[in-house]
Amino acid sequence: SPQSTGSSGINAEYGGSERTRQNNNGNRRGYECPEERDYYPYWQPTHQMDYVANYQRTPWIDMAYLSGNETDCERVEQGTENQNGKYRCVPPSESSRTYDRWITEETCTENGGSWVMFHSFLEVIEAADTEAKCNNYKAADKRNKISWMALRSDSTTKKCVVQAPPPKCGQAPWTRVNHLGNSIDTNGNASRVEIDLPHFPSGASKRCVMRLRYNITTDEFDNYGTDHRHNDEPENGVVSPVEQDPFINVAGNAKPLRLAMNTNQYGRTFQDRSHAFIILPRTSAMSGKIINNLNVRGKRGNIVQTFPAVEYDFVPNKLTVDEDELLHIQWTGSNTHNNGGNGGDGQTGDAGDGTGGTDRHNFLQMLQSDLNYPVPYENSTFWDMVESVNYPNASPLDLAIEYATSGYYCGYKSYGRCAEGSHASDSNKAALNQQLNNAPASYFGHVLKFKSTGTCVYMCSRNNNFTNRSQKGTLWVKPSGKTQAQ
Repeated sequence: SPQSTGSSGINAEYGGSERTRQNNNGNRRGYECPEERDYYPYWQPTHQMDYVANYQRTPWIDMAYLSGNETDCERVEQGTENQNGKYRCVPPSESSRTYDRWITEETCTENGGSWVMFHSFLEVIEAADTEAKCNNYKAADKRNKISWMALRSDSTTKKCVVQAPPPKCGQAPWTRVNHLGNSIDTNGNASRVEIDLPHFPSGASKRCVMRLRYNITTDEFDNYGTDHRHNDEPENGVVSPVEQDPFINVAGNAKPLRLAMNTNQYGRTFQDRSHAFIILPRTSAMSGKIINNLNVRGKRGNIVQTFPAVEYDFVPNKLTVDEDELLHIQWTGSNTHNNGGNGGDGQTGDAGDGTGGTDRHNFLQMLQSDLNYPVPYENSTFWDMVESVNYPNASPLDLAIEYATSGYYCGYKSYGRCAEGSHASDSNKAALNQQLNNAPASYFGHVLKFKSTGTCVYMCSRNNNFTNRSQKGTLWVKPSGKTQAQ
């Protein structure tokens, strides 16, 4: 529970949701709610506005919760807003506010408010304007919870509401303390969790934001039963369970020792990172298929300059797929990567190849992973193994040229995707820079299907800098039903 709130409403000194124990000065970044950021599960509904059809205000959806203690999963299941409603005080209709400050039903009703339950949702299917139509979507969706319901308890207007499944919950991969690196639980790879992207039954494109938070707690006190009521007040008989840099007696009359114990670090949020992405509707050829996302990670700089992030890499850099599955190879780069200044984003420095402050990637097949030369197209095998699902007229040569140039050339010749003059055979562009400096920073790529099984070892020509950094990967395509996750 936040220190700023009490059972009678809002603490007179620290009103509002901007202040938390670790954020007691009330600082905000953008539109964040510090209280919602620092406490999970959050006690307030994150969606509490009137529904607007052409601008569906979608709240935060819980995707995964990894903990050092799997018993937390029961609390997560009960606290997640994915399918559980949460209450907030709504003021009388004559008020200019849409919600009030009271945080209990008793104080809310005492002050003329209504205690209203709000429901989270992925989307509302406007096309399903009757319960019967909504039930058709419900029958076809095996992942989400779809209901004909009102979005808030004080409304009688029902909609076809799509709610996300409960979050994936389990043991966090083990790493050395404060390492934030590779884990024995992920076969020596970086700590990770595999999750399914949200499914939107309407088939509409969605712009999404993913927030990653790293929380740390301690077992020195009851994490979920300790709040502002336990602040140290000896005059009132309250003794705090923790103390800043306490002195301890270890042996009789010996001089006490002092512990290095910063209580601001007890139970707090680190590494609150957000990333925007777009989910596009599948084509009919992709329907019912698993689509594996092969992407990149890391940033410009050497191993010291990028910490606590990493240097460039493919992710996953070891991937086994079923020949009936699909593969989307894509990436994002940057033209404005500023790693200078005071070292606030990693350490100061811009080590890397190509134009400073830029990130680029490409995809070239190799013969084996302990080499550093790609194979010429004529000796490659991967491009004959695959076919573009979204552009089936693209030839193996078209695909190879696009991925080698990060989309600078739209294949060798026209296959229906790009305008005249953008292909290698009819280009009216300047010559491609050998380090991809004038190539697109980001590349949408192709969704690929497999025509045969096999193995592909691959690399990025710009970033695979021998002795400094390696950007390579391996893909295994196995016969149907014989894949093993890696």
